[in-house]
Amino acid sequence: MAYRLEDINYRTISDPKGLIEEADALYAKKIETAAESILENRKNSPIILLSGPSGSGKTTTAMKISEALEERGVKTHYVAMDDYYNTILPETVPRTPDGEMDLESPLCLDLDLLNRHFTELSQGKRIYVPKYEFSRRMRIQEPSKSIKLKKDEMVVFEGIHALNSMITDVHPEAFKLYISARSDVTFQGAKVFDRSWFRLVRRTVRDFKFRGTDPATTISMWANVMRGEHKYIAPFKDKADYQFDSSFAYELPVLNKTATELFKTVPEGIERFEELKHVFPALLLFGHIDESLVAEDAVLREFIGGGIYEY
Repeated sequence: MAYRLEDINYRTISDPKGLIEEADALYAKKIETAAESILENRKNSPIILLSGPSGSGKTTTAMKISEALEERGVKTHYVAMDDYYNTILPETVPRTPDGEMDLESPLCLDLDLLNRHFTELSQGKRIYVPKYEFSRRMRIQEPSKSIKLKKDEMVVFEGIHALNSMITDVHPEAFKLYISARSDVTFQGAKVFDRSWFRLVRRTVRDFKFRGTDPATTISMWANVMRGEHKYIAPFKDKADYQFDSSFAYELPVLNKTATELFKTVPEGIERFEELKHVFPALLLFGHIDESLVAEDAVLREFIGGGIYEY
């Protein structure tokens, strides 16, 4: 799928509120479709696996799916698979071919514990979800929560490696979802904004606003993020029972004012700077929509703040 720049810019000026509402309604229909499919699979497994690369809106989508299921009488629990990361130890951490720590690898996860918990939940047993402290790169003793599923309950496990074969081959009965921004933007038939740039812009804005990360650091990390995506995430997307395109026609007009100011601060010469030289002018092709028009429950609120969900 591709958006047309001329259509976006026309609606940005003539009907920004309608553009937002139309795009959000389309996404809501995807949530409803996914929820119905999940319910059809409930007899096979109470487990839902949701995967996608960084900046895809996985967390908000997981919460929206939970809401849709609860509206249908199915209580749903949410688990971030990040809490299953192992404590990072130099002697055991996976390494890239050049010897650097490979923090994008699924082997950073405690896969044995994760798979055991899937089995125990399916058997009606109680599990204690671990808790990971990213600031210290270590798991702490206190669990983050405990879960024991009743008859009409399910659980969403969300994480970048949720569809990895080391999980899905052990639990093929689980319902599998994949989410990513999957639409380019074209002008007169030529691509002017790549689909992966949606996520780069989202992550740059979010990391600056809420994680104290300057744009130069985010851009520098993007090379390793993309390497991990191509190696560990994208190859498994076709295992999904349902796939989401999480891009929105209105998001670049909402994000571009903040993003362009942030990108101006990035010094020349950092890794992926050549890519940024293409992203920056491409952002300037879009008009501006005030973020106050964005609904409080929109996926985009995961990146700009001001939403109803807690992350």
